[in-house]
Amino acid sequence: MGTGEPVGTGGDREGGDPGLFGPDPGLFGPDSVTWQLHSDPMMWVAGIRALYLQALHPRAVRGVMENSDFRRDAWGRLMRTANFVGTTTYGTTDAAEQAGARVRRIHRMLSATDPRTGDRYGVDAPDLLLWVHCAEIDSYLHVLWRSGFPLTTARADRYVAEHRESARLVGLDPHTVPASRTELAAYFASVRPELAVGADARAVDDFLRRPPAHALLVPAREVLWRYVAHLAYASLPAYAHELYGRPAPVPAAVTRRLRATGTLLRCVPAQVRWQLPPKHILRAVARLGPAARPAPYRAAR
Repeated sequence: MGTGEPVGTGGDREGGDPGLFGPDPGLFGPDSVTWQLHSDPMMWVAGIRALYLQALHPRAVRGVMENSDFRRDAWGRLMRTANFVGTTTYGTTDAAEQAGARVRRIHRMLSATDPRTGDRYGVDAPDLLLWVHCAEIDSYLHVLWRSGFPLTTARADRYVAEHRESARLVGLDPHTVPASRTELAAYFASVRPELAVGADARAVDDFLRRPPAHALLVPAREVLWRYVAHLAYASLPAYAHELYGRPAPVPAAVTRRLRATGTLLRCVPAQVRWQLPPKHILRAVARLGPAARPAPYRAAR
């Protein structure tokens, strides 16, 4: 596991000037890879991939099913996750710390029943928090990089290392969290024997393939959502396709679809995309100044 210190608060990101972006750039700051990568519209595809991946851990997905109305409030859950990511990426240090404290407080109160042993366990067990964290970070990095977001290998490793800080927010010891792509791959190899598709994973799969929608929105669901969900699923690793029981698509074909989708979405001007609620990026730029605007080319340096 990683042995380096977690990214601290403030502005000292790879030699950045602490005063360049004002008094409080937040946990990551505009010089971080996270600041650039999380502004990309392909994050929505990556988030759905993360849900597919997270559902493969029987105890993790059982915790969700027992403690939330996933089927009725899945949209709310997705938006709360997006808001947490936006707050911890672009919010002030205090806002990020408060968001993390709230998540830890909620998790401490929740428990679930192990689907195999019947034992009760807390949903804030470190192994479960680590699985959820790694599934998210792997999905964000995998989808964006594969869809053409500009990254060097060093900066991709930097992204994984930066998120020891987000792991700390949800209650993990940063020194137990992967700090590079190599360590992340080793983690997935170690946890692979624990993964399985049971009734809970099937429920998540069924929902993501065909979520409930108002009658007037069914056509949009059939066209837009189905495309996005299928693309997110297609980008999963081969072992996930095997567990879900559907043939794995040809990787090169998936990469072409990811790149085409990324190219299309990135044609929408950033200032238009950033107007969508909850407008974390616009608030960050207003707080820190125009130089804080995310720009993909900065992640490739």
